[in-house]
Amino acid sequence: MTISKNKVVSLTYELKLDNAQGEIIEVTDENSPLVFLYGAGNMLPKFEENLLNLNVNDNFEFALSADDAYGSYINEAVIDLPLEVFMVEGKIEPEMLRIGNIIPMQDNQGNPLEGRVVSVTEEFVKMDFNHPMAGKGLHFTGKIIELREASAEEISHGHVHGPHGHHH
Repeated sequence: MTISKNKVVSLTYELKLDNAQGEIIEVTDENSPLVFLYGAGNMLPKFEENLLNLNVNDNFEFALSADDAYGSYINEAVIDLPLEVFMVEGKIEPEMLRIGNIIPMQDNQGNPLEGRVVSVTEEFVKMDFNHPMAGKGLHFTGKIIELREASAEEISHGHVHGPHGHHH
């Protein structure tokens, strides 16, 4: 069996910044592998493209440019918001506005997005809504550890169920 649409893929990986010599960002091992439904649109498209037709026990290594990963860093996504936006019952929670803190918010359409606190003045909070990995290249090395057919339910829901899948 090879990796293709509607296969449930379990893999381990080491993610580094930019290239094989880069800083290690994330590591998964066989105790907590990444498990996903291939072709369901849950992963970066270029990530999936690089895994197509691999078999169990195959090793992989590839790099994604920022454009193929989380996109370029957009200066316009750094916004000054009035301090009032962060008030709860007329008060500011000082812990919340720590520099570097990630705050879940919503855009004008009500879509969830996360902003990182960049700086705080008496009137404004500078928030960065770029993905933390925006503008960065990603380098993956890893191994395919398990492959199976997805169940009809998994295919209709668009994600993996059961062990290593999602739980309600």
